[in-house]
Amino acid sequence: MTALVTAAIAGGGLAGCECARRLARAGVSVTLYEMKPQTYSPAHTSPDLAELVCSNSLRSDDIASGVGLLKQEMRELDSLVMQVAEATRVPAGKALAVDRELFARRMTEAMEAEPNISVVRREISSIHAPELAAADVAVVAAGPLASESLAASLAEVVGSRHLYFYDAIAPIIAAESIDTSIAFQGSRYDEGEGDYLNCPMNREEYEAFHAALLAAEKAPTHEFEKEVHFEGCMPIEALAERGERTLVFGPFKPVGFTDPRTGQRPYAIVQLRAENLNRTAYNLVGCQTKLKYGEQERVFRMIPGLANAEFVRHGSMHRNTYVNAPLVLADDLALRPHRHVHLAGQITGVEGYVESAACGLWLGMVLAARALGRNLPQPPVDTALGALLHHLRTPAKNFQPSNVNFGLMPELTQRAKKRDRKALYAERARASFATWLEGVPGLEK
Repeated sequence: MTALVTAAIAGGGLAGCECARRLARAGVSVTLYEMKPQTYSPAHTSPDLAELVCSNSLRSDDIASGVGLLKQEMRELDSLVMQVAEATRVPAGKALAVDRELFARRMTEAMEAEPNISVVRREISSIHAPELAAADVAVVAAGPLASESLAASLAEVVGSRHLYFYDAIAPIIAAESIDTSIAFQGSRYDEGEGDYLNCPMNREEYEAFHAALLAAEKAPTHEFEKEVHFEGCMPIEALAERGERTLVFGPFKPVGFTDPRTGQRPYAIVQLRAENLNRTAYNLVGCQTKLKYGEQERVFRMIPGLANAEFVRHGSMHRNTYVNAPLVLADDLALRPHRHVHLAGQITGVEGYVESAACGLWLGMVLAARALGRNLPQPPVDTALGALLHHLRTPAKNFQPSNVNFGLMPELTQRAKKRDRKALYAERARASFATWLEGVPGLEK
């Protein structure tokens, strides 16, 4: 096996940064290629690395959830993303949310401070690019918004197994434009410190909003592209089309809240989550959309408390690119048709910020171990990281991106009540991960 001395990584997102840092700490000379600021994807606006383009939330920190468990495992593996997220955290109840601008800036500073990492602002437009071919190992961590040329090159390599889906992001509004005589601060069932602003809706207000959503004009999609939405990030108008009360049982669920104006539970509720430490901007939780910008302003201003909402960022929709991982990727995330190149992050078929970072972290660990003459065993499938990696190795008739969840793990071997099952999955995973970690000699951080 050729000695691993140099690595080229295309993409300075969460996965690329995690992978680069782990390799650099193992003594590998890493060149991290980032196409910004010369070229931007349809969703990116900042020149910083690791820009969060959808939500500023890394989701639940509860250990009895798949993503909370994965984050804890990442912390124990010395994840840079977890370290920076904690340092730039903003209040969000049980969720880990960050000041997205500060987060990206700190991630960029961390990459530029690593002596074994050179950040080069240049687009890699092909799997066969000379910059990738010249390194001992190449990693494509371009994310789900890979440039058209790079996506076309990847499609050429993997053939008809190259897939795509659409993703939607929610609007952000200025805090000072929210009517706080209507929107109230609080968390569901009064848990936590009331980190959300909540806009209560009565039945008449909700039905008018729902009707406006259905009638609103949507941004056009290219004729040659079929829309395939990831279930966890459906546009709100697509959810509304499923039925009049779909939102009431979904993102607008009112249980656990009391409207202080009426003393009663509202018919529906729209939650607003702080976007930054200063709370000058708020994200409309669950309101990801592909409505035209003017329609977004008209419809979302129908929400009580948002009549004068000032839009800091409109919602939008973009194509996400990923591969059929079980068919085209080896266990070390190398492309089967082109073993010199590895994939990392959402382009592999994991979904979400945390999952993408975890994928990049894992690949960095695998390649770092290889550089040190070692082999790194896969984590057990009953751990969060192991289950996520197993998803990428499990053939499916219709392979779809997936968040980490307990459904990816083996069933419990003991009978348990439904309310206890998540805690038992987490307990088993914690024990299994600890045993695996102790059994990996010389695991490099």
